[in-house]
Amino acid sequence: MGESVQTDIDPRTLIGRKALDRDGAKIGTVDEVYLDDATGEPEWAAVRTGLFSRDVFVPLEPSEIVDDTLRVPYERALIKDAPDFGVGRHLSPEQELQLYHHYGLDVSG
Repeated sequence: MGESVQTDIDPRTLIGRKALDRDGAKIGTVDEVYLDDATGEPEWAAVRTGLFSRDVFVPLEPSEIVDDTLRVPYERALIKDAPDFGVGRHLSPEQELQLYHHYGLDVSG
């Protein structure tokens, strides 16, 4: 039973949490949280990975908080291959679109 990330969680509480893939394998640690421009809701997390030595973007919906970790419902290989935009700057609509397509998410939100 996880709590939904999208609804009422403070994005600042995600930073520093461990992130796990759908099989429970560690991806890394949440480095930053990106908010949706239109709604202000947390939409993406940048996860600092040890084994990929970069930040990867993962969608916060449909991810969940489970036992104090961010559980991302995708396999590690897919996460590792996510587009790399670097962190610390705004995600453009085009970059978000690439991420939606990469994870097979519905763009309409």
